[in-house]
Amino acid sequence: MQSILLCSAYLPPVSFFTAINSGGDVLIEQYDNYCKQTYRNRCRIATASGIQTLTIPIVKADTPKQLMKDVRISDHGEWRRQHWNALESAYMNSPFFMYYQDDFRPFYEKKYEFLIDFNTELTLRIMELAGIKKELRLTQSYIHKSEDVIDLRPLAEPGVQEPANPQTYWQVFKQKYGFLPNLSAVDLLFNMGPEFTDKL
Repeated sequence: MQSILLCSAYLPPVSFFTAINSGGDVLIEQYDNYCKQTYRNRCRIATASGIQTLTIPIVKADTPKQLMKDVRISDHGEWRRQHWNALESAYMNSPFFMYYQDDFRPFYEKKYEFLIDFNTELTLRIMELAGIKKELRLTQSYIHKSEDVIDLRPLAEPGVQEPANPQTYWQVFKQKYGFLPNLSAVDLLFNMGPEFTDKL
């Protein structure tokens, strides 16, 4: 089975895990240029007010272009506390948040220097909790077009290659907003728990 090539993403959307679950081992590109307004440093969750985007502030680079592996996380604005409070507020009434919260809270209490490390460890944690047993490793150089991998790096761009007919599942605010597709995978995890992979 071919390996899946993805960009690094913060609490990646469900589409990432659909790809991961259906393919072989996982490669995370770390030699691509960091781009703003992508899932590399942001995720979307469902709240009582609708979709909320959580964005990790980064340290501004000295050069116009910066490799993803070199992107440093900024401590600006107490974002860790704000993100955890947002997750807790959004999902405290979901069926499985209480069950998984201790798996995620430490990520918002520890300071990570590099975004790639933070994203990778969070992705591995979701895979572990969802029971997805695939090897995940970072690229050792930039991967150009290759027949050896399925290149799904465009999934890091919001709105690009998102599923046309996503599988629905129960969401806390579904009655208010209808089904909200391709949110962060924690939305699926907190709402469906052990049924995570059944809904990919």
